[in-house]
Amino acid sequence: MNLWLRLLWLIATAWRRPRIDLPFAHSSLRFRVWPHDLDTSLHLNNGRYWTLMDLGRTDLMIRSGLWRPVLRNGWTPVVSAGQIRFRRELRPFQAFDLETRLLHWDATRVVMEHRLIAAGTDTIAAIALVQAGLYNRKRRSFVPVHRLMEAIGVVAHSPQATPEVEAFLSAGDTLRRATASD
Repeated sequence: MNLWLRLLWLIATAWRRPRIDLPFAHSSLRFRVWPHDLDTSLHLNNGRYWTLMDLGRTDLMIRSGLWRPVLRNGWTPVVSAGQIRFRRELRPFQAFDLETRLLHWDATRVVMEHRLIAAGTDTIAAIALVQAGLYNRKRRSFVPVHRLMEAIGVVAHSPQATPEVEAFLSAGDTLRRATASD
């Protein structure tokens, strides 16, 4: 994470934003494209999208209360796969919203959706799917999702995977098999 000021702002202001009741509520954060976010084409750098999405996942963790058991148990957030589709550019000083929500989960990992939406419009600049989990370094394994949900007082079953989530997970499995011999 190389956006320390944005991270500190996120943590310091989290108490002012409403609690996120996982698994079906979402995080929404407002940002602006600053000069240090630009690439040589003078729009939001494609790598910056991924870094901003880290903040969306962090906001979900903080405002749902999951950060307490994460810190207490020393769990580490790990992204294992991601896919993004860029649809419209975000220009200098343009405001935009980052929406982050859970779509699906299995025994140890969740699939989240990130949408970057030009502020004041319905125009989606980019949409991404990310597969992630919390890793327990002591046990050298991912923490079961049901344990994460229990830690924040939630009992829920994963929604059925949509066709785009199925395709995303299938692509990840295919790539994992292709690189298994490495």
